[in-house]
Amino acid sequence: MTSDGSPYTRFRRALEAGNDMLVLATARELPHIALDDALQICLVLRGGDRARYERAAVRWLGRFALEARGLTIADLRAAADALDALPARANDALERLQRLCLEHGLS
Repeated sequence: MTSDGSPYTRFRRALEAGNDMLVLATARELPHIALDDALQICLVLRGGDRARYERAAVRWLGRFALEARGLTIADLRAAADALDALPARANDALERLQRLCLEHGLS
């Protein structure tokens, strides 16, 4: 470990800074990214390259589909709609995604 801290600490700092390239570089150092951290990555990426955001959002949606308990197609559709809205209406979309996660046993 360097004096900069653990890989996760560097990742959290990158998220706080909002630098998309730094976030992606530090994320690659992690053995696993929690679903809530993956959503934070989507938040950082939402204002940049649309294709990069789309890839991250689709990965998040896939993990949500696999990890959530008692998920319905309607829930998955609601999550996809929220991710689609995230770039333009971040607060509302994030609130909907967090509510879906809580409803389905994800924190």
